[in-house]
Amino acid sequence: MSRLASGAQHPLLAWIFKRRFMKFGMVGASGVVVNLVVLYLCQEFLFSTITSSGMRLNASLAVAIFFATANNFYWNRAWTWSDRQHHPDKHLLLHFGQYAIAVWVGIALQFILTKLFVQHMHYLLANASAIVMASVFNFLVNNFWTFRHHKPADEMALPLVPEDDNEVGKR
Repeated sequence: MSRLASGAQHPLLAWIFKRRFMKFGMVGASGVVVNLVVLYLCQEFLFSTITSSGMRLNASLAVAIFFATANNFYWNRAWTWSDRQHHPDKHLLLHFGQYAIAVWVGIALQFILTKLFVQHMHYLLANASAIVMASVFNFLVNNFWTFRHHKPADEMALPLVPEDDNEVGKR
C-alpha cells in the first residue's frame, strides 16, 4: 500500500478529506476566480482614472478581496455547511463578520508560515505549504466556530420541570 493510501486511512485525515472539505476547496477555488476577475475589472476599468499604479492596485485589491470573501461566505453557508442550523438570533452581517475574522486569521497564518518556511525551502514551495496548512486551519475554524451546528430554537429553551403533586394540591 502506498504512503498516500495508508495516510488517508488515518482518522483525522479521513475526516478532513470527506466531502465537506472538498466542497470547501471548490468554494475557495471559485473565490480565486472571483478575485482575479474583479481585480482585472477594477484595474482596467473601474479605477483606471487613478494615476498612481500603487493606489489603483490597492483599491482594486480591496474590492477584489471583499467580493471574493462575500462569494466564499455565501457558497460556504449555502452549500458547504447547508446542513447546519444557523443560530436563530445571529444576524447575517454578524455571521459574515465572524467568517471574515476566520479568513483574516487564516491569511495571517499563511503569511507567518510562509515567512518561517522560506528559511528552509524555496519561496514558492514555502508558500504552497503555508496555503495548505492555512486552508486546513480555515476549514477547522469555520467548521467548529463560524458554521458550527446549533440546536433548533425550541431545543435551546429551558426544559419544563414537572410540578410537585403536593404543591399543586396546596393551591
